[in-house]
Amino acid sequence: MIDYETFCKIRDYHDKQKLKAGQIARALQFDQRTVSHWIDAPRYRPRQSSPRASKLDPYKPLINQWLNSHPYSAQQIFQRLQEEGFDGGYTIVKAYVRIVRPRRPAAFLTLSFAPGE
Repeated sequence: MIDYETFCKIRDYHDKQKLKAGQIARALQFDQRTVSHWIDAPRYRPRQSSPRASKLDPYKPLINQWLNSHPYSAQQIFQRLQEEGFDGGYTIVKAYVRIVRPRRPAAFLTLSFAPGE
């Protein structure tokens, strides 16, 4: 997969310098088929990955219910999920809890005083 800068180089070599795909491939150290593909492309489109289902999807409503009832840690939620039959890892649970749990407000009070007080 190439980035936008490389795509622009390929288009510049082809359109302005009138080089062929093989010459561009040698100059940029790519395969000739890759260069040909990007020469024929009307514009740059980065590769899009298809959305996949998560192992955690069936358990998300349960996690939300637990977090609304009590401020459990991600480790505690992971342990409870394992009791429910979850076979995924801790890091996916921790990442989801971090997203779902509301942020705590800053734990300080801003004080202001008049000059000389």
